[in-house]
Amino acid sequence: MYPADVLALAKEKQVRVVDLRFLDLLGTWQHFSVPATVLSEEMFEDGVGFDGSSIRGWRTIDQSDMLVIPDPATAWIDPFLAQPTLVLSCNVVDTITREEYGRDPRNVARRAENYLRASGVGDRVFFGPEAEFFIFDDVRFGTGTNYGVYQIDSREGAWNTDSDEGPNLGFKVRAKEGYFPVPPTDQFQDLRTEMMLTMMEAGLECEAQHHEVATAGQSEIDLHFDTLVKMADDLTKYKYIVKNVARRHGLCATFMAKPLFEDNGSGMHCHMSIWKGDKNLFFGDGYAGLSEVALWAIGGVLKHARALLAFTNPTTNSYKRLVPGFEAPVNLAYSSRNRSAAVRIPTYSPSEKAKRFEFRCPDATCNPYLAFSALMMAALDGITNKIDPGKPMDKNIYDLPPEILKEIPSTPATLADALDALESDHDFLLKGDVFSLDLIETWIDYKRKNEVEQLMIRPHPHEFSMYFDA
Repeated sequence: MYPADVLALAKEKQVRVVDLRFLDLLGTWQHFSVPATVLSEEMFEDGVGFDGSSIRGWRTIDQSDMLVIPDPATAWIDPFLAQPTLVLSCNVVDTITREEYGRDPRNVARRAENYLRASGVGDRVFFGPEAEFFIFDDVRFGTGTNYGVYQIDSREGAWNTDSDEGPNLGFKVRAKEGYFPVPPTDQFQDLRTEMMLTMMEAGLECEAQHHEVATAGQSEIDLHFDTLVKMADDLTKYKYIVKNVARRHGLCATFMAKPLFEDNGSGMHCHMSIWKGDKNLFFGDGYAGLSEVALWAIGGVLKHARALLAFTNPTTNSYKRLVPGFEAPVNLAYSSRNRSAAVRIPTYSPSEKAKRFEFRCPDATCNPYLAFSALMMAALDGITNKIDPGKPMDKNIYDLPPEILKEIPSTPATLADALDALESDHDFLLKGDVFSLDLIETWIDYKRKNEVEQLMIRPHPHEFSMYFDA
C-alpha cells in the first residue's frame, strides 16, 4: 500500500481520525491522534512531531523533539473506537538529522532485515509465534509500604467448583487439563472465535484458535508465519485485538507469563526459517530433515540463548515460568518433536516450505521487534561461524538422571541472570549496526533499576507464610 492508497482507504471508510502508533523500548504500544484532515501524502515524508522524553527508555528532556514517519503498508481501520479511525504504525527519526532513532524497536527490526540481505546468507527470515494468554473475569493487585496483594478470578477457574455463583453450573477446567475440551468446559470458544475473526478483518492471517493447558481461560490463537518486521507488526496488533475484544465483553486478557501458581504459564514458541529467493535454507537431508545451515543456526541460538532471553523473556515474572521440571523448556538442547528441549524441530509436514525450528523459551511480554531481531542475529551468527549445535537430545530431558541432566546447559534462573548474560555476550547483536551498544546498555540499566531491583527490595506475601513466626 502506498500513501495514495491510504488516502483512498480513508476516504472510502469515511475516516475522521488518524491514530499514529509506535512501540516504546519495553514493548508497549504508544499512540497519539490527528484529525483526518491532516492526512496527506506529505505526512509520509515529513512525519509528525512528538515529545520523546516522555517515552520509557528514550530521550532526555533536553533532546525531546522527535518525529514519527508513518508506514503506509501498515494502514488498517481500528474496530474498537467510536469514530472511524485509521491506524498507522510508524518509524521514529531525529528531527534535525532525519536519522533513524536507534532506540526505536521497529528501526532495529528493519535494520535486522537489511543486514540479513547484506550478509548474502539469505534475503528473508520468517517467524511464526504462538502467543498464549489468559482471560480473566476479575484481577486486583497493589503494593505499598505495608501491603502487597494480588487476586485473580475466572469463571473457568478450578478453584471455583464450590463457589456460590447463583447457580454454579460446574464444568470448571481442572488444573493442567485445559487442552482441548469442548464446551461447556471450554467457556471461551465464542470469545476466541470473535478475537480470531476480528484479527482477520484487520488483515491478520490466522491458522487456528484453541484453549490452552491451564485452567482459567488460557488460550492461544496462531498466526500464519511472515517476515520479521511484518510479523512484529502483526503480533502487536494481535495483542491489541485480544485485549480489546476481551474488554468489550467485560473480561480482561493478559500475556503475563505466570499469573497463576501451580498451573502452566503462557509462552510464545517462535518458529523460524531463513530463505534465499524461493529456497528455504533450513530444508535438507540431515537430522529431522534439516540442512547444515539450519543446524548451524540452531548452534547460534543455543550458544547465545542465555543472552537472548534478556529480550525474549524480559520480565521478572517470565522466569516463574522457566522452572526446571515443569512445563517450560529450560534445557538448552535441540530435538525433533521433543517439547522438553529449548529448540524443537516440528514434524507435522515434510515439505520444504514447512521446514523450520521452534525456539520454545520466549513469552509474549517481549518486544517482538527486539526479540525477533535478536533471534535472527543469533541464528545468523551460528551460520556465518558454522557453530556446531552438538548432538540432538531425543529423549524426555525431564526424566534424565541428575548426573546427565547437569551436563545440559539451562536457561537463566532469573531476569538478573539473563541481563548479566547479555552484558557479557552481545557482540553478535552489534553486527551490521542492527542493535546499538546504547540500546543494549539502556535496556540492561532500565531493567535492573526499574524491575529487578524493585522486586528485590519488596517483601513477598509468601515470605510472611514462611518467616513471620521466626
